[in-house]
Amino acid sequence: MNPVVRDNTPVLRPGFRLQWEPVQNSHVLLYPEGMVKLNESAAEVLLLVDGKRPVADIIDTLSERFPNVPGLDEDVLAFIEVAHAQHWLHIR
Repeated sequence: MNPVVRDNTPVLRPGFRLQWEPVQNSHVLLYPEGMVKLNESAAEVLLLVDGKRPVADIIDTLSERFPNVPGLDEDVLAFIEVAHAQHWLHIR
């Protein structure tokens, strides 16, 4: 598997849905076999995954929302790589 780069565009895989789950008091990623409860950071990233926005735009948007967070770009890239490895995302 190639590493995710800033020019790549992530998209949720078919059958996966991101939503707020009041009972869990968090965002969750639903898929046919189950559910993943997301922490706030993961949810912030996945909420920006729309299949149109490249990783660079996701990083820029999060950098504007959360200024002065060291290593944010590396963290976003690493999370997207993990989400891809878990088959939550396609990478284009």
